[in-house]
Amino acid sequence: MSKREGPVIFSEIKPLTGLRKALEMSGEAVLEVIKSSNLKGRGGAGFPTGLKWGFAASDSDEHKYVVCNADEGEPGTFKDRVLLSEYPLLMLEGMVIAGYVIGADRGYVYLRGEYKGLKKELERVISEMRENKALGEDILGKKGFNFDIEIKMGAGAYICGEETALIESMEGQRGEPRNRPPFPVNTGFLGFPTVVNNVETMSVVPHILVKGADWFKAIGTEKSAGTKILSVSGDCVKPGVYEVPFGMTVEEVLKMVGAEDTKAVQVGGASGVCVGKDEFGREISFEDLPTGGSFIILNSGRNLLDMVKNFLEFFNEESCGQCTPCREGVPVLIEGLELIKKEECNERYLKDLFSLCETLQCSSKCGLGQSAPNAFVSVLDKFKDEYKLSTKIKKETVFNGQ
Repeated sequence: MSKREGPVIFSEIKPLTGLRKALEMSGEAVLEVIKSSNLKGRGGAGFPTGLKWGFAASDSDEHKYVVCNADEGEPGTFKDRVLLSEYPLLMLEGMVIAGYVIGADRGYVYLRGEYKGLKKELERVISEMRENKALGEDILGKKGFNFDIEIKMGAGAYICGEETALIESMEGQRGEPRNRPPFPVNTGFLGFPTVVNNVETMSVVPHILVKGADWFKAIGTEKSAGTKILSVSGDCVKPGVYEVPFGMTVEEVLKMVGAEDTKAVQVGGASGVCVGKDEFGREISFEDLPTGGSFIILNSGRNLLDMVKNFLEFFNEESCGQCTPCREGVPVLIEGLELIKKEECNERYLKDLFSLCETLQCSSKCGLGQSAPNAFVSVLDKFKDEYKLSTKIKKETVFNGQ
């Protein structure tokens, strides 16, 4: 196993020490630690983890579930693959702690279909945890705390990274987002309260229990505590997986990975935004430049419209087709992009395309359709001169990468 270094997840703690620490406390006390740490979901949306767990914990239903979203399908993101292959116990330990807090007796790892090769090793670690009494009945001697974990495989659908579509898939249904409310913390898997967090979020939890909420909050920014793991790819000398404190600027990341002559960075993958040189001082954080982990570097030799086309074609392929704005709107954006590349797009039609982007953002049912126009809007707004677009065309709404 390669040696990695980082202030949180890639720092050293002994196996199961976070769980042992949690079991010395009440579930309510553990919840307060998580709330106090200001841990937010690492999938990109940044919902407070303690708040989510608290909603499920307060529910009195007979059954509750913990689900780890290991459906890492965002283009340009591969950090969870590293965590799943090199640090699986951290994630599983975090799931058990979550189960203890909310009163669940069952957990599921929803594993991306393309990561099928990791299943055997994950099952081995789960079996080893059972042998060490870290799963099963009376976990680590804690009377009455029974919790076990099993793996459910995805089928390669990007939309199942959305938590309600993921739950639909787990139940054997077509992976389509549900209407909300109700939310999974109240009505989730099989209709019972369900907490869904991603691999990185679960992996942080044991470290917080061992080292404390104050230690965690001391890293990062006031509103973004801790670190973010970035999947760095593209035009740089040292691509790879890096754990950086929140608050690090785009420019600092570029320097760290040996990127030169950088024209732009696509932050957050296909659903994220493109930033140019004048924004390289922006910080990786929930309050400034949020990201699920993808950090794609593009140098001056790249045509950014090629990237935008790839992303739009990806969304067109992955759309579940459930809602009209996404199903019909993305193909129109692809057609418009071709006209722009040929310098045949007039000002009126360009305005119509931007209006369509706003409709997608405001009217699509889930994050796929809402974020599909992000790269299109950010590239054409920030690099309009390069593509000989009218300077009168401006972004009229704000698109948030998820």
